[in-house]
Amino acid sequence: MSRSTTILLAALEALVVAAVGIGLAVVPLALVWAISTGMAADPLDYWGAAALAWLVGNGVDLAVELDPVVAASLGVEGEAAAFDVTIALLGFSVLTVGAGLHVGRRSATAGHAVSGVVATALVTGAAGSLFALTAGVPGVVPSAWQAAIVPGLLVVAGGAVGAGIEAARLGARGTDATTGVVRGRLVSLDPAWRDAVRVALRAGAAAAIGIVGAAAVAVAVALAVDYATVAGLWQSLGADVPGGIALAIGQLALLPNLVAWAASWIVGPGFALGAGTSVSPGGTLLGPVPGLPVLGAIPKLDPGLGYLALLVPVLLGFAAGYFVHRSVDARRRRRASGRPEQRPAPRSALWTGAVTVGEGLAAGVVAGVLLGVLAWWSSGAVGPGRLAEVGPDWWPVALATAALVGVPAALGAVAAVVAGARPGPEGGRDPGASARPTPSDLSATDVIRTTE
Repeated sequence: MSRSTTILLAALEALVVAAVGIGLAVVPLALVWAISTGMAADPLDYWGAAALAWLVGNGVDLAVELDPVVAASLGVEGEAAAFDVTIALLGFSVLTVGAGLHVGRRSATAGHAVSGVVATALVTGAAGSLFALTAGVPGVVPSAWQAAIVPGLLVVAGGAVGAGIEAARLGARGTDATTGVVRGRLVSLDPAWRDAVRVALRAGAAAAIGIVGAAAVAVAVALAVDYATVAGLWQSLGADVPGGIALAIGQLALLPNLVAWAASWIVGPGFALGAGTSVSPGGTLLGPVPGLPVLGAIPKLDPGLGYLALLVPVLLGFAAGYFVHRSVDARRRRRASGRPEQRPAPRSALWTGAVTVGEGLAAGVVAGVLLGVLAWWSSGAVGPGRLAEVGPDWWPVALATAALVGVPAALGAVAAVVAGARPGPEGGRDPGASARPTPSDLSATDVIRTTE
């Protein structure tokens, strides 16, 4: 695929994803406009609200100044009536990052990873700027520079991951000028260090994905167990059909945030639903919370039972360290047996043990960075006063994850080394050596040819 075709397809996909994202907000608001107002209100006002939803969903901050009458009805006085909304509804962000991931993989397959990702980022940034210009809700102003940059950065993040995955799968065939330089630097590393980096990245990413998966299951179970509470809160709002549809879509957009908060709960620090509140395995301390029915599923577990959740990252860390190290080590052995001239020089047991432990600890750092970024991305301010602190605090989440994953991952990697060193059916010989003939296996003709 040519560079121009890659750029054109990437730009087209960016337009489609932006249209789908804004459509998810437009449809329920259009129903409100058609049913509740009888199409008498200005439709541009509802378009402006949909544009704001897309922008805040993609990480753009909103500056809000409440009308004095509205502020008085909410009990907000003075300077508190002006505040920022900085939380992102990650349901929209997932679409944007997913588009970048797909474009990155496809562009890398075509050999133009950077061109495709840059084109997608530019089109997404242009869409964000357009939505910011047309967003027209009184008292709410989006950040213009963030609208032009932040959605594009989400695409770049997803595209970098997608291009890296595909380039690793394709090898030299999946590189362009930029990715070729990166690949050249990696190839120039000592094979032992390259394998150590591979173990750390794969094990850390696997553990982080496992924790997020466990968090998603925990959210689903909590919603099923506390369904009656969630339904009661929904009925108490008294929303009509269009309002109920809008509320449902808003809560669906918030579900990835809830999964990120549950992941922070699983690793220990938990999250807040307002200043002075805490939801963690050690207990739940809440005051008045935002009036979203889905928040009725917040766990209220006994601290002893809640701390059992800490076993999840520990077990995932050990399993990731063990299985990823064994997989990479098996690949290294196959590589060495296929090319005897590239067999690495023998290393001391101390050096091997230090590198193995370092792989596990580095995997913990990778997992900590990933969950720390997710915690930071899912938190922010949703209103004035105490609602300026909602979600997890990123650095305790990152540190706790690094510790709970890193140490077990190091133990798992060491266990993999010990398991691989046990004598097997061949008496513990190098698996590659069993395929090589010994002097006793050679015939006289082979010996003569060898000496010649």
